[in-house]
Amino acid sequence: MASAGVEGSAELRIDGVAKRFGEVAALDGVSLQVAPGELLTILGPSGSGKTTLLKVVAGFERPDAGSVKIDGMEITALPPARRDIGMVFQNYALFPHLTVERNVAFPLEMRNVGKLEIARRAAEALALVELAGYEQRLPRQLSGGQQQRVALARAIVFNPRLLLLDEPFGALDRKLRETMQLEVRRLQRRLGLTTIFITHDQEEALVLSDRIAVMNKGTIQQIATTTEIYERPANDFVADFVGESNIFHGTVSTPGTVTLDGGRMLKVNSDRPAGTKVGVLMRPERFGTEGTNLFTGEVIESVYLGTSFKLRLACEGGLELLVRQPARGTLPAPGARVAVGIEPEAIHVF
Repeated sequence: MASAGVEGSAELRIDGVAKRFGEVAALDGVSLQVAPGELLTILGPSGSGKTTLLKVVAGFERPDAGSVKIDGMEITALPPARRDIGMVFQNYALFPHLTVERNVAFPLEMRNVGKLEIARRAAEALALVELAGYEQRLPRQLSGGQQQRVALARAIVFNPRLLLLDEPFGALDRKLRETMQLEVRRLQRRLGLTTIFITHDQEEALVLSDRIAVMNKGTIQQIATTTEIYERPANDFVADFVGESNIFHGTVSTPGTVTLDGGRMLKVNSDRPAGTKVGVLMRPERFGTEGTNLFTGEVIESVYLGTSFKLRLACEGGLELLVRQPARGTLPAPGARVAVGIEPEAIHVF
């Protein structure tokens, strides 16, 4: 099955897809391309349009405009059953009255595959998700994580050209969710399956993805690698939605210097011309005990997180900073004075 998955890896291209529900534009001219074997995560808050986009790709929603192509072949008008796409839902969507083996075999039965071949491929898929020996159990006899594995085996058993995962770990507890994230990534790489993963969890997106597409209000705000999305977000929304952040606005006073709206001046690595209105992002973990840009503030909130302290500081000029520091010594108490610094190369200007 692994070799068949790699050979079947497909390119997905979405061009200008629009979808309205009454007055609401769920998708507003969305375009993106997913390379063969790539895992692309579509990340966004509830109502951003990410699930609608997935349904358009799967064939459950017909777009008002635009096209969907797999390996250059137009599939926009094809019914779901003819798209050769595997899908895993948040609620698993297993048949409660069928055994694990019959659940996994179902897509093959629908494709009129022979019984011996069905048995072989179902056993192979269950072995891939580490459920060999569970063939005769019913879904109700499985844990949530095991049910999710069955749904995954069913989605890959027919060697789909594309795998779609719609918030598949939403019903799992945190520890199990983290385990399943790594298992899905391992399986996706092994099979070389072109995959779209939908989530609102930015940490999950950073763990799983080759690239991330951040969506908001029916549009894609940025598509980039995990590193670029985190380190160099395109705008306020992406900066704020992906990871913890300190976001301020100001004006370039001279190239390499930004004057924030409150009057504070920052040294930055940017050659934008004087007078340019900009946003400034400083990630909490990029602050140290010293740096080119120094801040002194009063601790207004302090949290111990095991490996780090998270501090909220009220600084001069009305600035409020969120800072993470390695957990050394005693956790600073509210009211304490703390000095922190950040280097120009650690500040992202957008």
